[in-house]
Amino acid sequence: MNKQKLIERIEGLPYNEGLIVDTIKISRKGLLELVNQLDESEKVKIPQFVAEIIEYYKGQNATLYDALREKNFNKQYSDWLLNEQNAYDKVARAWVDGYEIEQEKRYIVIVVGMNRINGCISYNKNLDKWFFGTVTDQKPYRTKHTRKELEEAGFGWVFDCPGIKIEEAEE
Repeated sequence: MNKQKLIERIEGLPYNEGLIVDTIKISRKGLLELVNQLDESEKVKIPQFVAEIIEYYKGQNATLYDALREKNFNKQYSDWLLNEQNAYDKVARAWVDGYEIEQEKRYIVIVVGMNRINGCISYNKNLDKWFFGTVTDQKPYRTKHTRKELEEAGFGWVFDCPGIKIEEAEE
């Protein structure tokens, strides 16, 4: 919680206006809990690949500057830095205060004209094999895939194919 949020929370507390002072109706414990939250910095959310870059450079005892220069060598990171709002600030905050990993979007991939029973690109985790199957995430199958998983399996083309219907999966 930042200073402004704490002020707004305290101003929102009930009080009685008196002739001499305003009296706040809150327990000391409750107010101390709010003040304790003030020092806690909120962790920024970043994609997994950004976290990997930060951890790599921290593991090398490198500097934040070195991690930001990675954009010269990593296209995905470079694109993210150019297109994400306040990206450099997010990397710096993640470096200093820690971070949370953004959940990657997951997609259901269905061949146009086929039904959900046998027209969905599925993955069998036990056999490490891809197949056309039903839209169900019962063990050991996965039907909701990240873009990275699809691209690594050679299915990156599905995002540009008019014969494929891509649905954003709800988690």
